[in-house]
Amino acid sequence: MNKTLVAYFSASGETARLAQNLAEAAHADLFAIEPAQPYTAADLNWNSAASRSSVEMNDPASRPAIASRADDMARYDVVLIGFPIWWYQAPRIIETFLEAYDFSGKTVVPFATSGGSGMGKTEAILKAACSAQTRWKPGMVFSSRAGVGTLRDWLNSLKLNG
Repeated sequence: MNKTLVAYFSASGETARLAQNLAEAAHADLFAIEPAQPYTAADLNWNSAASRSSVEMNDPASRPAIASRADDMARYDVVLIGFPIWWYQAPRIIETFLEAYDFSGKTVVPFATSGGSGMGKTEAILKAACSAQTRWKPGMVFSSRAGVGTLRDWLNSLKLNG
């Protein structure tokens, strides 16, 4: 079995719950992508054009700082990367994370939680943040309450070991 990491960003705890179940299903290590400056409720107010999340998402060059690095990324063959969908894509902090490591020769699989939207152009945006030698598997949007069995079935469908 490949050595797998589930790395995730969660603003409200919903993606964290999903990531924990996915790590259990994949027998994977877990890493929380935490912002150096935590988001407040006001920062996450998507109804305000002046909120931190709105400003970040409206600036494709925005790269929010991350509090810490994952240990020894080189040991992982597969990285499952999770996030909530913001403005029909991954939050900019996910691009910060992807640009911080060399994923050449690794398989990256996005997964997300959403209040109702799909991934939009997320995969194309995230692929651009990695080297051309990164292997990608199609991502999926889940309910934050998706169970270990459902997640294991999805992982098996990806054929990560072959």
